[in-house]
Amino acid sequence: MAFVTDSDDSKVTDSRVLAAMAHPLRRRLMDALKVYGPATASALADRTDQAVANISHHLKVLGAAGLIAEAPELARDRRERWWRLVAPELRWVTGDFDDDPARQAVANAAVSLNLDRQVSLVRAWHAVREERPAWNGAAFSVDKWLHLTPAELGELEEEILAVLDRWEQRTLSGDGQAREPVFLFAHGVPARP
Repeated sequence: MAFVTDSDDSKVTDSRVLAAMAHPLRRRLMDALKVYGPATASALADRTDQAVANISHHLKVLGAAGLIAEAPELARDRRERWWRLVAPELRWVTGDFDDDPARQAVANAAVSLNLDRQVSLVRAWHAVREERPAWNGAAFSVDKWLHLTPAELGELEEEILAVLDRWEQRTLSGDGQAREPVFLFAHGVPARP
């Protein structure tokens, strides 16, 4: 199942792919593959506290949607199945799905799930932050009210993505410091105070 358009290998254009992504556990599995790299169903079951059979089912759904693929080069034998993400980043524009009410409903559900996932990760941090005092001064939150045109919002998105890409793609120094996965998200939407 294809999910790309033109030369952009990260843009989801197929509502069936969005439907496959729009499941909390499948989103967690994709996050785990992004953060930790290729994994087996057993390793993903350990990371998510789920049964291996359940993980296997959801991996098949993600595979059928073209979001993940097997990585047979990592297997030690024919029984072992490794999975990897097909594209490291995925994005979609909800307006691309406005041509059909069913496609629009799927896109809206995917946006809702995405936002729920993002907010739940932040809430989970705040529930345990007192146990991690070294991180308390580093974690941050910010919001701004800006006056922008749609084109200016697009420019701002490009600038923010460029900064995040630079940090994601940097070469890690061998300074011996432990680096943990850090979740960061931003939304820019028209709103009223």
